[in-house]
Amino acid sequence: MQRLRKLFAPRDMTQGPPWKSILGFALPMLIGNVAQQLYASTDSVVVGRYVGDNALASVGSSGPILMFMIALFIGISTGAGILVSQTYGARDRNLLSIAIGNCISLTAIVSFFIMVLGIWLSPMMLRALNTPEVIIQDATAYLQIYFLGIFGFTYYNVLSGILRGLGDSFSALGFLLLTSALNIVLDLWFVIGFGWGVAGVAWATIISQTVSAILCYFKLSRMRETFDIRPATLKLHKATVKDIIRLGMPSGLTQAIFSSAMILVQRLQNSFGPEIVATIIITMRVDGFAMMPNFSFGMAMTTFTGQNVGARRLDRARQGAAQGTLMAVLVAATMTIIVLLFGRPIMSMFTRTATIIDRGMRFIRILSLGYIGMAVLQSLSGVMRGAGDAMTPMWISLITSVALRVPLSYLLVELSKTPAQPLGQSEMIYYAVLATWMAGALINYLAYRYGRWRRRAQERMDSLDAQSREAAAEFAAMDSV
Repeated sequence: MQRLRKLFAPRDMTQGPPWKSILGFALPMLIGNVAQQLYASTDSVVVGRYVGDNALASVGSSGPILMFMIALFIGISTGAGILVSQTYGARDRNLLSIAIGNCISLTAIVSFFIMVLGIWLSPMMLRALNTPEVIIQDATAYLQIYFLGIFGFTYYNVLSGILRGLGDSFSALGFLLLTSALNIVLDLWFVIGFGWGVAGVAWATIISQTVSAILCYFKLSRMRETFDIRPATLKLHKATVKDIIRLGMPSGLTQAIFSSAMILVQRLQNSFGPEIVATIIITMRVDGFAMMPNFSFGMAMTTFTGQNVGARRLDRARQGAAQGTLMAVLVAATMTIIVLLFGRPIMSMFTRTATIIDRGMRFIRILSLGYIGMAVLQSLSGVMRGAGDAMTPMWISLITSVALRVPLSYLLVELSKTPAQPLGQSEMIYYAVLATWMAGALINYLAYRYGRWRRRAQERMDSLDAQSREAAAEFAAMDSV
């Protein structure tokens, strides 16, 4: 029982072999990310099997818009995780309490604006993307219901990010597995039982996400030995809010840049018609599972580096960067083999249309060449973010996603046009994605080796020391009243 409690408790990643800390954190993260991918995949399987390919396309076409609208929040969530890991590594209870409380308050404000704007802008954004008319009504319904329940999504992500910042990746995993099962049950119930179609999928998702958020909050509320949540910590503190924004906003802008690029590419994809859109959706579902280890190691490296920067152990952060990236590459190579061997049967879960499955496998074969490159990209980006240097990954994303991916996608499609294929070859879009991934991996490696992340780490150490003194004085004043 004691060992079980230890698994679901904050984890000190500043002690012991770095690879062991990273792997112990990354494995439950990986399982959790796979479970999160199940949210989207279950939605696609249910609508693809029981409603049709057009419904599948309508759910999938909503993805870039969702990611664009929540980009600001992703910045806050990332900043929260980094700040929590650094303050926990510094062993400063007062500063940690303020950081967590401010994350909770800031999430409420941002979520409200996302909800209002998302419901209002969804129809206009779908039409601006040349979304096929046959799927636009279902896509609008899906988006508006999703944004109506956005508080579940935002609070789960920020609260699970806080848990991960504390080194507890197992609790978030347990909650996600539980609510993934709930999502599957609700999907089947609402779509098959009630016949709600795409709307049923949206309701199932937001209910499941809300339950996840509630469970995360109850878990955090029981960690009184680590931090305090009280009115004083929920009150927005200028220095803390600035830190969250400074650490997280580049990641939010990165996501906004990436989503903007994906919206432009989505517009190109939509021009091929609903069948190609459906193909792209099932391709992205398989690709999403293959990419999960890369994202997991990226998050693990962010938490590991953040805690060690807070503990003033930069040498250990460098050691962990090398070991973590090597593990990420080995896992990515394994996932590449699995995807190539089992991609077809996985795709057959989403649709019975043979032409869609055949074309999807052509897309996957192209993408699979870049999974190892993405392992390097995600791991080293995580190190830089954990050290407090979130600007460098943002600029790299700007270069690769906007300056390279978008024009290259349009150029390759244009060059592939023939009298027999006047619209061009849809595969060209994925060759552009592959080029983007490999270029990003190379640039991230050079930025890590010669970049400013070490200077930013030192600046963060000095800043945490100053804020610690201020927080101690503030709490002492409150306690004396």
